[in-house]
Amino acid sequence: MHLPGYYEFSARVKVVSGHRVLEKIPAELRKLGASKPFIVTDNGVSSAGLLEIVTDSIRSGVTIGAVADDIPQDSDVCIINDLAGIFRERGCDSLIALGGGSVIDTAKGINIVISENTYDLMKFSGAGRLKRALKPLIAVPTTAGTGSETTMVAVIADHERQRKMLFVSYFLVPDVAVLDSRMTLSLPPAMTAATAMDALCHAVEAYTCLAKNPMSDICALEAIELISRNLLHVVNNPGDKDGRLALANAATLAGMAFSNSMVGMVHALGHSVGSVCGVPHGMAMSVLLPYGLEYNMHKVSHFIAELLFPLAGSEIFARTPKHLRAERVVTIIRKLNQDLHDATGGRHARFFGEVLDRHGAHMVEKEKIPDIARTALGDGALFYNPEDLDYDDMLMVMEGAWEGVPLKRNLIKSG
Repeated sequence: MHLPGYYEFSARVKVVSGHRVLEKIPAELRKLGASKPFIVTDNGVSSAGLLEIVTDSIRSGVTIGAVADDIPQDSDVCIINDLAGIFRERGCDSLIALGGGSVIDTAKGINIVISENTYDLMKFSGAGRLKRALKPLIAVPTTAGTGSETTMVAVIADHERQRKMLFVSYFLVPDVAVLDSRMTLSLPPAMTAATAMDALCHAVEAYTCLAKNPMSDICALEAIELISRNLLHVVNNPGDKDGRLALANAATLAGMAFSNSMVGMVHALGHSVGSVCGVPHGMAMSVLLPYGLEYNMHKVSHFIAELLFPLAGSEIFARTPKHLRAERVVTIIRKLNQDLHDATGGRHARFFGEVLDRHGAHMVEKEKIPDIARTALGDGALFYNPEDLDYDDMLMVMEGAWEGVPLKRNLIKSG
C-alpha cells in the first residue's frame, strides 16, 4: 500500500443507506436544527415520480418550504441566484437536493449564496474561500455516479466564459447523504451506464493520481469492485434493487475517494468537453478513462496494475503476468464500454465520434478539439495528474478519443 509522508483525509457526510430510508429525512433535519427545507430537483426526476415519493415520505415530519423542479443539466450563476431568492422569500432553513450531480451542485451553490448573504457566487470559486458552516443540506442522489453527495466540490457552469468553475471547501460537503434504492430503479440503461462509469473514473483517478493516500485507496478499491460486479448486470436487469443499492454505495465511496485524493487529466478534459460541446459528464468520462490510463501508464503502471484485482477478481489477477496487469486493466475497461454499448443498443458511446445529439449530429465536432484542448489547460484537475500535459498532448488524447484509437506509446511523454 502506498503511504505518503503526509496526507489529509476527511469524510464528514453521514451516509444513510437502504431500500427504504427516505423516511429518515425528517429526523435527520431535526438533528440539524431544521424543519422547513427547500427541495431542488429537475424535470426528469419529477416526471419519473421520484419527487412524489420523497415528498410523501417526509411530509408528515416536516413542512416543505418550497420546491423547484426545473434545474437544468448545466446550472449557472443566474439560476442559482433566482433559486436563492425563492429560498429567502419562503423562509426556508435547509436544502434537500434530489437528483444527480448538477442538482446537488446547484444546491451547494444556492447554499453558498444564502449562507454568505451574497449575490456574487463567483467570488467564492476556487479552494478554501468559504470560512464557515453553511445551511443544512441533505443530498438524495438519483444517479449512481457523481458522488457529489459526499464531496467537497461543486462544479457550476459559467456560460459567458464557456468554462465550468470549481468550488472546493469542506463546508460544501452535504450533512447527510440518503442512498435509497427506489431513487435509481427508473434510471434508463444508458444513463445507468454513463453515471456508473463516472463513478468508476472517480475511483480509478483517485487511486492513480498524485494525492492518493491509504484512506482514499480503500474507498476507491471497494467502489471499483462494486461497479465491476454489478454494473452490467443492473443495465441488463434494471429492477434489481440490491444491484442498484450496490452502485449507489459505489458512487458514494468513489466520491469519498476523489474528494480527498482529487482527480486528473480525464476530468480536466471531460470538464472541457462538457463546457465546449455540451456532452454529458458521465459520457465524457466513459470515453476518456482508458486514454487517461494509457497516457499516465509510464508513470503509475504499478498503481494501475493493482486495479486488476478489484476489476477482474483474484483468479485473473493471479494468472496475469505482473508486467501485463496494467495493460490488462485498460483492456478490461474498454471491453466494459463495449459491453455497455451492446447492452444499451449503441446508446453508450465508446468514443466521441459516436456521441450524437437528438438530431443525429456529432456533439463533439472535430474542429472544436483545439478549443477543448485550450480550455482543458486551465482546469485545476491537471495539478494532480501524474504526468504533465501541454496543448499538443491534449490534442493527441482528444484525437485518439474521437476516433476510438488507442494512444501510441512513442507519442507519449517518457519523462
